Amino acid sequence: YVQQNIVKDKTTAATFITEMLSRNLYYTDAAFVSLGYDTAFIQALPAIAALDEECTAVKLPAEIRKEKKKLGARLLKIFEPLLKNELLTAYSRQVAAQKTNGNYCIVFSLVAHAMGISKQDALYGFYYNAAAGFVTNSVKLIPLGQQDGQEILFSLLPLMQQLAEQSMQSEKELIGLCCTGFDIRSMQHEQLYSRLYMS
Repeated sequence: YVQQNIVKDKTTAATFITEMLSRNLYYTDAAFVSLGYDTAFIQALPAIAALDEECTAVKLPAEIRKEKKKLGARLLKIFEPLLKNELLTAYSRQVAAQKTNGNYCIVFSLVAHAMGISKQDALYGFYYNAAAGFVTNSVKLIPLGQQDGQEILFSLLPLMQQLAEQSMQSEKELIGLCCTGFDIRSMQHEQLYSRLYMS
């Protein structure tokens, strides 16, 4: 998006991040956080594994699939030994045995549930974390000033709250209703000649 001069300043960065949160993550990863959290209540490991497989299936670019698995593995490595939660441990063993993928959003939902974080707070935290990542990338790549980045993030707080509330009841049949343009750009990103940093 930056190389093609689509995202080029504070205004276009804010638009890009808004679209990513509300039109991409809302129908993919945030929906899986919501469904994963609900499934954790009934301690249904097969259902968690099924969500994990579906999560992988809706990620068309290979780079995105790898990224989400790496992030999930890191989160599991940090929290599984600390929480000693039966479901999280069983899931971690399945990931280690390569019986399921360990997508970040699924791990995030299980960790939040194991820590007793409310579902809405977990969803808000998930959206905030995603937005902060997008802002950080924008500040580095466009580039923007740190103040611009903070202003974008602050302006998105009401949207993140709204999305967290809406994600409380995810519609499973809408999963995968996401941004084709982002998938295409992600595939193009895999073939970039050079990168400024590991994004």
